Amino acid sequence: MEIPSAIDANRPLIGAHTSTQEGLHNALLHGAAIGATTIQLFTSNQRQWLGRPLSKAILDKWYDTLEATAIRQVMSHASYLINLGSNKEALLTKSRAAFVEEVTRCLALKISYLNFHPGAATGDSIAACLDRIIASLSALEPLFQQETTLRLLMETTAGQGSTVGHSFEQLTYIIERIKGVVPIGVCIDTCHIFAAGYDIRTLDGWEDTLTQFESIVGLNHLYALHVNDSMMPFGSRKDRHANLGDGAIGMACFKAMMQHPKLRMVPKYLETPNGAAMWTKEIALLQSFY
Repeated sequence: MEIPSAIDANRPLIGAHTSTQEGLHNALLHGAAIGATTIQLFTSNQRQWLGRPLSKAILDKWYDTLEATAIRQVMSHASYLINLGSNKEALLTKSRAAFVEEVTRCLALKISYLNFHPGAATGDSIAACLDRIIASLSALEPLFQQETTLRLLMETTAGQGSTVGHSFEQLTYIIERIKGVVPIGVCIDTCHIFAAGYDIRTLDGWEDTLTQFESIVGLNHLYALHVNDSMMPFGSRKDRHANLGDGAIGMACFKAMMQHPKLRMVPKYLETPNGAAMWTKEIALLQSFY
């Protein structure tokens, strides 16, 4: 794929989860081709426990493309298989090993953020699940002794099934016990918090939600936004993404998000359906609101 012209450093950080087909560096090229200034990617196959080692050739190609495209603040999304709060010993062991691998790859790629779903209780208590997540994250401390910009971001969840991370109180419980151990923060997913019961459909709704977030978690811990409309209604506790303006949240939310002084500079990553053609339109639309 041909390398597009480098992006304008003054444009807001808006991107999407782009494909790494035929090479990690292609996620950067795909991002530049759709007008993105940042991207999210999987650093390995999200459906497999073991990732492919990163060779010098892979790393060199990545860094060359990163420089050529000027894509900034790249975010990795950890595998959906990982459950750092599992009460099943075998799954917890595999999850922790896979997360160490993911952190190691992100460090090698000098990625800014590693987004992950906190975990699921699967029949155990919420409190026990949260404590296992804390133990899982605490074990990563040796990996962060080197100088790095990498920060782990817990993604807000919709509260589907037994997943945790759908309330600001759960997020701050983890952050308060981890923030001095490893770099930690939050990625708010607009679809997820809407489904979890935080109404962001209007500017007033955003104001109320951010006031709650500031009071409970602290806006200093907000580092990224997943930008998605919702196929499911408010408070449904169901995670179903829709294209912007085509779901139950509506376009007023995203216009307010782009113009809100507390959110304008936060990197934003689309995970909406229908791929690159739609992302080109949605990125341009969000930029027009800025």
